[in-house]
Amino acid sequence: MTEHNELKEKMYEWTQKYAEKAGYRLNPDKEALDYVLDGLTLKLEKFGKRYCPCRIVTGDEKEDRKIVCPCIYHKEEVERDGSCHCELFFKAN
Repeated sequence: MTEHNELKEKMYEWTQKYAEKAGYRLNPDKEALDYVLDGLTLKLEKFGKRYCPCRIVTGDEKEDRKIVCPCIYHKEEVERDGSCHCELFFKAN
């Protein structure tokens, strides 16, 4: 297993635990979930933080803190739209 895949597996475990704790579920579409987890892993490898793959890292540390997964927007998005913008976390139903 490559280093990227090992990190991605840890990312999956972390997001699964967070989803359970927060009362969410992960995207049931395995292909879409894999895509988002890959994006999260790539951002972690590139920037050293779990930045949302669907948001742009600006380089402004204070602003970028808002988009570290789970970002400050996810709870409102899940409540309003049924999922966060990245479609990682969904309402549990």
